[in-house]
Amino acid sequence: MSVENYTQRDGEKGPAPIVIAPQERGSRRSRRHRGPRPPRPRVRKLRLLFVLTGFSALAVISMLFGALTSIASDLPKFENRIQFQHNVDSYMYDSQGNPIGPLAPASTPAIDNWDQISQNMVHAVVAVEDRGFWGESGISVRGLVRAALADVTGGKIQGASTIPEEFIKNVREEEGDRTVAEKLVEAGMAFQLSHHWHHEKILTEYLNTIYFGNGAIGIEAAARVYFGWAHGYDPTNPSEGGSRACGDADPTHPLRRECADMLTPAQAALLAGMIANPSAFNPAGTPAERHAAYERRQLVLGLMYAQHYISDGEYEYSLGRPMPQPAQIKQPQQQPTSAPYFTSWVEPQVVAALRRNGLTAKQAQYEADYGGLKIKLSIDLNMQKQAQQVIDNELFSSPGLPSASLVAIDNKTGEVRAMVSGNGEYNNSQFNLATMGNRQPGSSFKIFTLAAALSKGKITPYSEVNSHQLTIPFVHQDGNAYYAANGTGRFPVHNFGNVYSGDIPMTVATATSDNSVFAQVGMVDAGTAAIRSYAKNMGIRSQISTNPSMILGGLNTGVTALDMAHAYSTVANGGKLTYNPVLGDADYGPVGIDSITGCNVPQCDQSKLTNGASMRTRQVLKPAVAATISELLHGPVDDSYGTGTAAAIPGVDVAGKTGTTSNYIDAWFVGWTPQITTAVWVGYPNSGKPMTTDYYGKPVEGGTFPAVIWHNFTVSALQLLQDEQLHKQTSTVTAPSSTYTGGTGTSTVTTTTASTATTGSTQTTQGTPQTGATSDGTLNSSSGTANPTETLPQNSATTPPAAAGTSTTGNGGGGL
Repeated sequence: MSVENYTQRDGEKGPAPIVIAPQERGSRRSRRHRGPRPPRPRVRKLRLLFVLTGFSALAVISMLFGALTSIASDLPKFENRIQFQHNVDSYMYDSQGNPIGPLAPASTPAIDNWDQISQNMVHAVVAVEDRGFWGESGISVRGLVRAALADVTGGKIQGASTIPEEFIKNVREEEGDRTVAEKLVEAGMAFQLSHHWHHEKILTEYLNTIYFGNGAIGIEAAARVYFGWAHGYDPTNPSEGGSRACGDADPTHPLRRECADMLTPAQAALLAGMIANPSAFNPAGTPAERHAAYERRQLVLGLMYAQHYISDGEYEYSLGRPMPQPAQIKQPQQQPTSAPYFTSWVEPQVVAALRRNGLTAKQAQYEADYGGLKIKLSIDLNMQKQAQQVIDNELFSSPGLPSASLVAIDNKTGEVRAMVSGNGEYNNSQFNLATMGNRQPGSSFKIFTLAAALSKGKITPYSEVNSHQLTIPFVHQDGNAYYAANGTGRFPVHNFGNVYSGDIPMTVATATSDNSVFAQVGMVDAGTAAIRSYAKNMGIRSQISTNPSMILGGLNTGVTALDMAHAYSTVANGGKLTYNPVLGDADYGPVGIDSITGCNVPQCDQSKLTNGASMRTRQVLKPAVAATISELLHGPVDDSYGTGTAAAIPGVDVAGKTGTTSNYIDAWFVGWTPQITTAVWVGYPNSGKPMTTDYYGKPVEGGTFPAVIWHNFTVSALQLLQDEQLHKQTSTVTAPSSTYTGGTGTSTVTTTTASTATTGSTQTTQGTPQTGATSDGTLNSSSGTANPTETLPQNSATTPPAAAGTSTTGNGGGGL
């Protein structure tokens, strides 16, 4: 290979020759032998990554901040005077469309100034809801991340994390659409709000927006509802009570303090604990809800103590303070006067229906009260009025006489048409005898013995059983009583008056309510476990014991008129239990709501909020068994020796059963026509006082007051049903009318039925008799004949009607 030569200049040496070796051609192996490559510049790349990540994070934060600020740029001014302007009370109507009244309380008093709120309440709310409230900017980044993850994964939507966010959510009423976008909107508004309002104002406004349950919106309403009684507040006159009472200021007492300003630590802790879920932590609710409210209060007190809001002494003292009793908790507005006990029973069912339809507990309660819903109830106000009037006429509404409860149910729909508790004066007592009064049913419970024995094929209507005085041996196994030849227990059985009839068929035993026969059938042929099972399946929801006396209606807990009417209607409906899983009462109970309309929350499926669409039936008895029970229960009413002949209605298909407990403490008549089933209970509500002379000097048995009340109400109810049906068919046609006048008032109907003398009542017929009743029990019409006037039985204090109940056999649970 040649080498380049350079020319020398003036003594300059030429450069040394550069030898360029030829490039060696080799394999990868030869390249590997040249040594390792120099390390890559990893430090510079990581540094670059960190810088880019930081800039990206700053960009995201800046973009988020700008977005939140932009969203909140038009933050509305949420003031007391406009907070509730869009709230509309939900309104209730009866089954015929007649107005009943608003579901929600009318007043929502608001706190205007920070110093009108007890510091105990402030500390309790901050301690349990947002312990970082005083130092935060209104946004919880952690809450936003949770909401984003829930929105992406489809998990449970997360709630607000700070008090400002919760306040924004309450006012905007966006709980039904809790996406991450909504959380961002609320976070932006909360951020902006926290920089425009001081914390005291935010908390004041927040406490004005909270729903505390039982009709109380805002802290002042809650303080009045739950603890007004402890601070001299009079809900009927908020201006009264003196200067030391809380309530509305007036010229006489201009310095009267708000009830919210007088809350103690224990009271404040209870209210603060309810914010998360006023339905679950309801001190006026079920025993389970009351216990949950108590535990929640203790938790809040512990948080207040841990965060140094209360001293050692205040903490210990507050832990031991009693909870408010349900009777002390007064809603801002009383129930509508037309049917207060019924509407108080229905209110929680409206909330439950909305919850079953997808709403949260808090949202459902708010919508039920203030969502502007139109709620059509099952009650018929005309029928309700007649039921109350019948009871008042028979028992004279006197505090010295027994009281009564009545429930009437439509057989086909399971809807409650009438519900009476005592004299109907709800303001004096909120205890509902019809739904809360668990009383001993006596012989009216024997229907379940018939159901069990007939279903097992052990008896027929003509099976003969020997009626005699006896003591049945029994043993308990797994809590159930069984007949045994040599048992460890003894079940003594006695008939009424200790009179026994020897071998008699079940038809006679049922008509006369023979205890001896039913005790043997219950122990030998049915079994107490089976009797309990059939009672539960047919509609009894209270606890039922399996001791042998339950066969004759001697229960540990008792039953309500509501459940007895529902269970008997199962037989009247061919063995089908009718219920509504959306609109009905809990545990397959009766139905009090016909429909709910106007629910605009996205989760509401309006098609499910009508009884016609969501009603269900469950065959709990074979139709043949139900028909046989119906045949047997005609005996007490139709047979001359029956215990309930006072309930008979000429020309109408009536089946029923009396019940009288030991010492005449409780008396019942439960029965049905093809249209309705009605349960009537008579007794003293607040004591076990015997009714030995209360029926015009004689004992009150199932065949006396209860049967007479049942008869008079049912006659009026059938007239009303017929009138309503004809009105629908001939809304503009005027038909001949006749007027019925009697103890239940006056009703004008287009048809009537002939009446003849009957045991237990005095009836007269004027004019030409018409045809009787059709086979389904409806009153027949007959054109071209005179329209008679029938005088229904009406008792007087001096001349009692001749009521059945003097049978020489049959004393269910000590009575007839």
